[in-house]
Amino acid sequence: MGETWYRFRKNRLAFTGFAILMVFVVLAVFAPFIAPYDPFTMNVEDRLQTPSADYLFGTDQFGRDILSRIIHGARISFQVGIISVGISLFAGLALGIVAGYYGKWVDMVISRFIDIMFSFPDIFLALVIMAILGTSLTNVMIAIGIVYTPIFARIARGATLTVKDNAYIEAARSIGVGDLMTILRHILPNIMAPLIVQTTLSFGFAIRSEAALSFLGLGVQPDVPSWGIMLNEGKEWLELGWWIAFFPGLAATLAILSFNVLGDGLRDALDPKLRNESE
Repeated sequence: MGETWYRFRKNRLAFTGFAILMVFVVLAVFAPFIAPYDPFTMNVEDRLQTPSADYLFGTDQFGRDILSRIIHGARISFQVGIISVGISLFAGLALGIVAGYYGKWVDMVISRFIDIMFSFPDIFLALVIMAILGTSLTNVMIAIGIVYTPIFARIARGATLTVKDNAYIEAARSIGVGDLMTILRHILPNIMAPLIVQTTLSFGFAIRSEAALSFLGLGVQPDVPSWGIMLNEGKEWLELGWWIAFFPGLAATLAILSFNVLGDGLRDALDPKLRNESE
């Protein structure tokens, strides 16, 4: 871990992305204390105020503070990211390990199921799931979790196929270690590196998907301070108030880009081939 952290710190772009994400995490956790105004309070007298000392990011068409809504919107985005990626990780991990470890008809059935899910575009599949489940934040997280499950399943399956025939796995089987303990104690720890990288990248995908669904009106309720909702509202006021859509879009872009460069940095730090080349 020490060597991995050292290699990661040397990647300035990835470390910058990590620092930006830490800022977003602090904003999300302490949003009620950091936000200068109540994100739900409407003040008609201050509607469509340009960015100023009183309102750093301006106000929207209802007089609500854009900065406060962006800060509270970080809570929504990171909540969606954590829960939806958690669903994808655990479901995909279970499917992938079972398929790779047992092989034969089990692998065939699970692999065909994964292929079917991969045949649908991400947003289209999320829209179908949202149409079935209905519009709510919980359903958004479930939909995104289902959409990205095949990615984790395919990575876990490939990594399991790589390690399951190693000598230490055969040794565990030879002394009578059961399948469950073999998977938990010997296979799972040795396939986590690519899954950690994919988890980081998927956070950015989840934030993007939530913003897209909310922008289309299939995400959270309109009064909730979500980045996607703010973009949807701001597109109607681009000529009179460009800041209404610009700052939420900038926040979403920074978060997604930071997760992407963080994932790339972790991949480079955890990849033994790149480590050997640098040495």
